[in-house]
Amino acid sequence: MTELVFIVSRSELKQYLYLKHFYADEHREVILDRRAGDRRRNQRPPPLAERRRWERRHYDITPELQSPGWALVRRARESVVEAELHRKP
Repeated sequence: MTELVFIVSRSELKQYLYLKHFYADEHREVILDRRAGDRRRNQRPPPLAERRRWERRHYDITPELQSPGWALVRRARESVVEAELHRKP
């Protein structure tokens, strides 16, 4: 399973191709950032009850994508994710 993920800004295609060529293997994945535009487009208040049981994103990688053009994140282990998903509320 992939342990490290390089997320590359969509505006940095040369950097993406370089990282993909030299660093991608069974332990490291290189992907383009899939986010597009502002995620909070409407002005509705958030739902009263949080739908997710666990937070997937630990920190905002936007500054890294803007400055060096890429961010390196560690993928959560399946056992940790499964434990959080199956944890009783």
